[in-house]
Amino acid sequence: MVTALDDAEVSTVLVVTAHPDDVDFGAAGTVATFTDKGIRVVYCVVTDGDAGGFDRELDNGGMAELRRAEQTEAAKRVGVSDLRFLGYHDGTVEQTLGLRRDIARVIRQVRPDRVITSSPERNYARIQPSHPDHRAVGGATLDAVYPDARNPYAFPELLNDEGLEAWSVKEVWLTGGQNGDHYVDITETVDRKIAALRAHVSQTAHVADGIEQFVRGFLAANAKAAGLPEGRYAEGFLVVPTG
Repeated sequence: MVTALDDAEVSTVLVVTAHPDDVDFGAAGTVATFTDKGIRVVYCVVTDGDAGGFDRELDNGGMAELRRAEQTEAAKRVGVSDLRFLGYHDGTVEQTLGLRRDIARVIRQVRPDRVITSSPERNYARIQPSHPDHRAVGGATLDAVYPDARNPYAFPELLNDEGLEAWSVKEVWLTGGQNGDHYVDITETVDRKIAALRAHVSQTAHVADGIEQFVRGFLAANAKAAGLPEGRYAEGFLVVPTG
């Protein structure tokens, strides 16, 4: 069984997701526990979510601008103010060398101890986390962590042209996979997670009446799997040591 780093050993966390709202469904309660402890958290969002939403009166550019604003507001609700948007097109992300370089760049800029990203593996028990963009971003992020960001000879332009020194991330936490092995009790921050989700009006307004019940339901199931008492809520992850 892999043991996660103690939060006391972590000063900075980088969250890399495919779309605005991914972090809020998967890890916003955990992020709030980090920021409450004084841990710096940075979001890197690969796409602007321009293919999402239900208000198609907006064109793709308008939807992208709206979703960036929604993610920025959602981040504030869990104590995050540093967001990096890479601007890839929603629904077309592939695990390319260019994406690895762009994520490695952010890793070297932010210099995190822990990275949170989506699982690159398909979840056959629950298909929703397995969007192709999620899997591509998860795989590219793991490759950016190891070996790209730590190898000064990988993407040499990052060092030679941008002055970004190599950086080794100690561990990666994966969300949305089928085989989690680490749970974070978010009972004290669950209300802020739900508030963050509600900030994504373009994505959640159509289910506004039921989203809290839905979210609390799967968080309670996580807590039960973690062996926590009834009435507690938890988010689950797979921890990958990368130090």
